[in-house]
Amino acid sequence: MKSFAAPGKLNLFLHVLSKRADGYHDLQTVFRLIDRADQVRIAVRKDGEIRFCGPFGDDNLCVRAARLLKQHTSTRLGADIELEKNLPVGGGLGGGSSDAATVLMVLNREWHLGLDRAELLQIAPRLGADVPFFVFGENALGEGIGERLRALELPAAWYLVLTPQVSVSTKEIFARALTGESKALKIPPFFAGQGRNDLEGVVSARYPEVSAQLAWLRQRRPQARMTGSGACLFAEFATQAEAVAVHSQMPAGMSGFVARGLDRHPLHDWIS
Repeated sequence: MKSFAAPGKLNLFLHVLSKRADGYHDLQTVFRLIDRADQVRIAVRKDGEIRFCGPFGDDNLCVRAARLLKQHTSTRLGADIELEKNLPVGGGLGGGSSDAATVLMVLNREWHLGLDRAELLQIAPRLGADVPFFVFGENALGEGIGERLRALELPAAWYLVLTPQVSVSTKEIFARALTGESKALKIPPFFAGQGRNDLEGVVSARYPEVSAQLAWLRQRRPQARMTGSGACLFAEFATQAEAVAVHSQMPAGMSGFVARGLDRHPLHDWIS
């Protein structure tokens, strides 16, 4: 089996602009890739079976991505898939979506399908709103439900990411979100600290652990904020040393990691 990285993401800001007729929300966000990643292991099967080995059930996003691609292309090939989770579930780092995107990109190549990025981007939204960003493979301004993407150059940066031990339901948090609190920003350019996360208040009110850890991080970095619909929190630093220094101050019972911002997905050049 070959192993492939499925990197996480941060939402450097997240504005919830309005609720749509289909129940989703129109958003504006900046997606940033980070080097903390799940590992997806894949081997091609010639019998057409899609088989998953591991504790995440046989209908997880990796399997659904493989089945969708197989259905879309009518290939007779299959795959064995394993998953090593390094990104927290329900943390707002996009782990499941990134896993699915990695499966799409790897199997497109390993099955010799020859789909280009535009074709993969057409089917990716069927797996989740964040999957197109990972297929897009570059830091981006996201609009619509996050599927309208425009590449964005971001400066080198390091991040301290706190991982409160709660799993947040994206659906529940968006159902409670207030719309129209923030306006769309004119981007580019984008500067660190612009905007805010409109879901922070809802999550902090429901999860005291998130609220307490965000307060701790903001004492050291006032522009710290939550990513996605939570629960993970982050602060940006210019150097690894600065991020590591704050990481070393974390009190007992608090967990987190230091990650480097990426410019591109490790598999970006696998598709044209």
